[in-house]
Amino acid sequence: MLESDDSNVIAYQDEVHFQLSTTITRKWALKGSAPKVKSHPGRQEASYSGYIIPSSGRLITTKPEWFNYETVIQSLRDFMRQMPDDGRRICLVVDNAPWHKKAIRLIQTEAREEYGDIRRRVELVPLPPYSPDLNPIEQVWRKTRKEVTHNRYFSNISELTKSLDDYFEGYNVANEELSSLCSFKYKN
Repeated sequence: MLESDDSNVIAYQDEVHFQLSTTITRKWALKGSAPKVKSHPGRQEASYSGYIIPSSGRLITTKPEWFNYETVIQSLRDFMRQMPDDGRRICLVVDNAPWHKKAIRLIQTEAREEYGDIRRRVELVPLPPYSPDLNPIEQVWRKTRKEVTHNRYFSNISELTKSLDDYFEGYNVANEELSSLCSFKYKN
């Protein structure tokens, strides 16, 4: 795994949709009972782009309405504004979504002038194909679903978004819980 040091900081990025419709998972119930959880009809969703820095456990989120290379670039700029400009380079690991590939091409490969601000601070590093399990932010999404959305009814998208925003706000500062959750521990 890449490690942060004095000259760089490693971060991982991913996008996620949280559905307004209720997701049912395991729960304790009396044997033979049939528990019911209300669910909202339709396919409304709250979209987030998240950045995790495993060395500190800090989570930074942005809320694009959809995912394409333009929203990735805007999200990167929002992320950079929330990171201290302390001279360290940000190595940002991303998956192989088409919008990430295009952002990498425009920012790094073609080195377009309008993306120079990103290029000066951020190096985009793609994950190997078909390896989402190597992206530690997937653990954050799993934990969020378990603690915020599973087995819960939200009457509207605003209620869902407020619950998610409140939850993510608690992780916008360095913390040991996410640092531990998002770190790979290997033994030789």
